[in-house]
Amino acid sequence: MQPSHPSQPSHADRAAPTSALAPVVPPVLAEVVRSGFVEGRHRGSLVVLGADGAVELALGEVTAPVFPRSSNKPMQAAGVLRAGLDLAGERLALAAASHSGEPFHRDLVRKMLDEYGLDPALLQCPPDLPLDAEERETYLASGAEPDRVTMNCSGKHTAMLAVCAQQGWPLETYLDPEHPLQRVIHRVVEDAAGEPVAVVGTDGCGAPLMAISLVGLARAFRSFVAAEPGSAERRVADAMRAHPEYVAGSRRADTWLMREVPGSLSKMGAEAVQAVALPDGRALAFKIEDGATRALGPVLARALTLLGVDAPVVGRIGRAPLLGGGREVGEIRASF
Repeated sequence: MQPSHPSQPSHADRAAPTSALAPVVPPVLAEVVRSGFVEGRHRGSLVVLGADGAVELALGEVTAPVFPRSSNKPMQAAGVLRAGLDLAGERLALAAASHSGEPFHRDLVRKMLDEYGLDPALLQCPPDLPLDAEERETYLASGAEPDRVTMNCSGKHTAMLAVCAQQGWPLETYLDPEHPLQRVIHRVVEDAAGEPVAVVGTDGCGAPLMAISLVGLARAFRSFVAAEPGSAERRVADAMRAHPEYVAGSRRADTWLMREVPGSLSKMGAEAVQAVALPDGRALAFKIEDGATRALGPVLARALTLLGVDAPVVGRIGRAPLLGGGREVGEIRASF
């Protein structure tokens, strides 16, 4: 479904604050259970689409706009392709990544910068440490400091700079919502979601962030796996599924799921957003209202079970133990 008229991005940073999820009080999606006592709850909204794209389950407010955060990255990568950059394989997967900052991630970012004649100083994502906790400890122990290349969005920013350099577009303003590249990405998001972008804000990495509904986000992921071979959307989906370790990292749920459930497309986002599509067109998207990423795994595992995914990786993703005195005394569990 295409929007009936082109929408113009509005700037959330300049507008009065609004609550996208009000007035609906989202249901509890996960409980924090310690020693048999429920000590906390995480509310959120979740939608599940059937193979035909119809809504099969809706919990909470699934048609109001949310910021998908990094779950938008496949659409941003497709925008880079539509704008003219010829990426494939690991490089395209990295363009759609929230990478863990492992050595192979950092090495490929630097290699891509060099291939396109780009100075790392051109990256406008903020300096950061590796996203992965284990890698962060190793990185700091080596004496390394926060760096733009290490930041989890550096692959996306490198791809954006590369296509701007190729097209002769300004490099210094590549993150401006009115930049030619960002206008292309805006159209890709609307095409994939089948709805107008509700508002444009600024993501944690500094890039424009397009708000769509959870239904639109699930629809977008579904459209990527169902896209024609050779299309920008399908190329992104195929690269992510073929090289999931470049999309996330060695110890991340997106990697595990895409590696162990053939044909699945998975991407999490900050503030506890998750979207997944299966090769037959079934899809899901959800957001934990308080942004607690500790609830992501249990909620994702339960949603995958409702979609009929029966694989050992589902239990691995859903396991979220609570410790007391160094031993397991409880868990975070889905409650729907």
